[in-house]
Amino acid sequence: MDSKNAFLAIVLSMAVLFGYQLLFPPQQAPPSPPEQQPTAQNGDLRPSAPAAPYTAEIAAGQPFGQAAAPEPERPARDIQVSTALYSAVVSEEGGTIKSFRLNEYRQELDVDSPPMELVSGDDRGKALPLFFSWGADPATVAAAPIYEAALTRITTRQDGRAALTMTGRLPGDLTVIRTMTFNDDSYLVELVVEVVNNSDTALQGAPYLSLPGRPFSTDAQDTRFLFNGPAVLVDDTLEEIKVKDLQEDGPVTLRGDVTWTAYEDTYFIMAVAPEKEGASSHSVRLAAAGADRVENVLFGPADVITPGASHQYRYTAYIGPKKMAGLKAAGHEFDRAVNFGWFGFVAKPVLVLLNLIYKYFHNYGVAIILVTVLIKLFFWPITQKGMKSMKNMQKLQPKLAKIREKYKGDKERLAQEQMKMYQTNKINPLGGCLPMVIQIPVFFALYRVLMQAIELRHAPFILWIDDLSAPERLSIGFELPYLGGFPLLTVLMGASMFFQQKMTPMPSANPEMAKMMMFMPVIFTFIFINFASGLVLYFFVNNFLQMAQQYYVNKDRA
Repeated sequence: MDSKNAFLAIVLSMAVLFGYQLLFPPQQAPPSPPEQQPTAQNGDLRPSAPAAPYTAEIAAGQPFGQAAAPEPERPARDIQVSTALYSAVVSEEGGTIKSFRLNEYRQELDVDSPPMELVSGDDRGKALPLFFSWGADPATVAAAPIYEAALTRITTRQDGRAALTMTGRLPGDLTVIRTMTFNDDSYLVELVVEVVNNSDTALQGAPYLSLPGRPFSTDAQDTRFLFNGPAVLVDDTLEEIKVKDLQEDGPVTLRGDVTWTAYEDTYFIMAVAPEKEGASSHSVRLAAAGADRVENVLFGPADVITPGASHQYRYTAYIGPKKMAGLKAAGHEFDRAVNFGWFGFVAKPVLVLLNLIYKYFHNYGVAIILVTVLIKLFFWPITQKGMKSMKNMQKLQPKLAKIREKYKGDKERLAQEQMKMYQTNKINPLGGCLPMVIQIPVFFALYRVLMQAIELRHAPFILWIDDLSAPERLSIGFELPYLGGFPLLTVLMGASMFFQQKMTPMPSANPEMAKMMMFMPVIFTFIFINFASGLVLYFFVNNFLQMAQQYYVNKDRA
């Protein structure tokens, strides 16, 4: 096979793969829309028919809010929750979470920026997370019930855990008791809801829990290239549904073994996992609600509650950063939300290595440099062989050119003579390309880690690079059009790529290919201008190491 075509194919393949990952991050295919008339057998769990035979008379559960609820004796209060990791506000209106601020993360890089807020302060009642309904879809509920809490302020700093119990009197002679347990050392919130039937009739209904979501931040860099929206882990498959698809195609229902449902962006997540009873399945309905808001309702199978009896429903919520270690420790497979795409099997060990190095140097920029060096050392033997192969191929170009000229009218003989020359000189025409192919999974794994790892968010490096998750800009006294400051590291990366190419032997004497390759540093510099500085740093260091290795190969005259 002609080395020119092989090399060109590899370059174009990397460009296509890189561009595809950039413009179309790997996502699961959107689920099919729900059927128009679902039945209990195909997953619809609405209480239109008894879940199981019952000898006594069964009445449909009185939907919350569709009848006049008892007038509250006082307005709903806000309960302040204080932990080491976050500060939250729980409202007696619906028993929902009204605010959830992370103590260790800020909205912006500025030191005066307020803590990161994961719940919108503009919403109230049933539009807030963890609104529970029994017997009626929350979308049909007219108003959120008013609960009564015994405390107005709780803290976890004394014993590590604190519980908040709230009781509501609801239409249909139902009492709902909500108990939320907060942990001082994790972002988990445990929710237990007990529904008590105070009537003289057996009632049937299904539990519904709402987890509405909207973007956590208006910072464009958080969501420029990666997923932002609702995600569901169902039947051991991660489904990520774009908000745009919900707006254009309408609501989507997912049925099956639901492990959790969530709303997420690049760095943060709000998720809830149901505690399943036996082989019972749950369903999740997703729908667009306005320009940026998504309705996310988790509902379970129908239950029958006899007079004077009660039924408990348990959920575990995680509201916090998408940090792999914390999500894994939280259980419920929450760590599956950190989706590194096709090359996750490589990306996760790289992230572990990055954090391990950070423990000793306390600087993620230094950690990126050392990870790049370690990866380069790991691939040194095969890249060394590839560079030597390209160098030897360059030496053969004059002889190959004579063979092409001599047999230009006989392609079969030309191929035979070229292969004979390769064998005589013990050269593999693909020897310079195969090392590049082998390194592609590591390349894209690093790309995903450095673009997505929350560890790099607001993490400083040196001098003007104060946020490795954001594009770097050096202040030069005046603003450049469309850029602001000067992207010095990005320009240095492009320059290093240019000098690396000048040092690298071309496997072909084709001038057209040489011209095409000369444009690559310019193209990559333009693409990387708005990339995270951590990713640019990796490429700069990798190019520098590549030049050092190429210098060693070029110097070797053996």
